[in-house]
Amino acid sequence: MTHDHRPRPEVLRYTAFSADPAGGNPAGVVLDAAGLGEERMLAVAAEVGYSESAFLTERTGEGAYTIRYFSPKAEVPFCGHATVATALALAERDGPGELEFTTPAGQVPVSVVREGGELRATLTSVVPHVEEVGAADLAEALAALDWPAADLDPALPPRIAYAGARHLVLAAATRERLAELDYDFARLEALMRRLDLTTLQLAYREGPELFHVRDPFPVGGVVEDPATGAAAAAFGAYVRELGLVPEATVLTLHQGADMGRPGTLTVELRAGDARVRVSGTGTRIG
Repeated sequence: MTHDHRPRPEVLRYTAFSADPAGGNPAGVVLDAAGLGEERMLAVAAEVGYSESAFLTERTGEGAYTIRYFSPKAEVPFCGHATVATALALAERDGPGELEFTTPAGQVPVSVVREGGELRATLTSVVPHVEEVGAADLAEALAALDWPAADLDPALPPRIAYAGARHLVLAAATRERLAELDYDFARLEALMRRLDLTTLQLAYREGPELFHVRDPFPVGGVVEDPATGAAAAAFGAYVRELGLVPEATVLTLHQGADMGRPGTLTVELRAGDARVRVSGTGTRIG
């Protein structure tokens, strides 16, 4: 029997998109992951048990880092809440300011400011895109969710949206439909793997710029993600692509309340800039 005698990396635990440690989405953060291989990072993520953990594998300049993200089951190309968590951890160590993360999906700048007693991080996504979803794939997704097609909001048609990771956007016609989430884990996971989806972005539109969202995440080994920055960025691209909001607008996404971990994600769209900005507060856990 062999033993791994390498020192255990220090894992910080932060929640993102809530100033309450019991809200938002928790992430593991390793600020010095230099020398850690993929298997080791995956093992750390599995041990931490959060939907994602982030690892800074290299410092490439002033405020510039290479970052990788792992769920308990696999590496993912981009994770918004773990990016925010890492930025807040760096800001607490080094002070607020401008950061630049090199992710597997591309360059992601993050700005951290202090507002009152809270730190707030704003990430800028890679250039997003939106595509149609095939009728058979949509039918399979609805079957896995046990959602009748009649429960969808016809004003927000299904699409696959990308802003660093791929998400299937499905809009519920009622808040009650969104609240009742009880899906076939294996069936949805199989569809998501085939379509290379990171989460489903389930949404309900309460007002012109106000949405409630939920994100099943079976490919990551968890039933649901409590606050999903990558999906929020993709959702911003989706509503803009379909002309559902003005070219320049700020959206508020409430997520996690149905799980008992409420969080708030702010999504900003700017005229003349295809990228999407997602911001939120956060705090260290424990």
